Amino acid sequence: MEIVTMLQQVQIAENQPATDYLDGFIDETAAADFLCQSIRTIQKWRVTGFGPKFFKSGRSIRYRRRNLLEWAETRQRKSTSCTGI
Repeated sequence: MEIVTMLQQVQIAENQPATDYLDGFIDETAAADFLCQSIRTIQKWRVTGFGPKFFKSGRSIRYRRRNLLEWAETRQRKSTSCTGI
């Protein structure tokens, strides 16, 4: 009976979305691709504080996919004259 329960738990876990994908770190090249922007654009955003949150360790810059997605969602507009959603 224990084996059946374990197999059911594995099946349930396999059907759930992988949360670790969104929590994974990516470099600025992948982040730029994720946001459909140039690398130079996201570099400018970091300098001005406009862009998404990022992590810096030494000279290495990393972004978390979840932060990129959340930031992109805040940029959503209904029209060009709107300042918010």
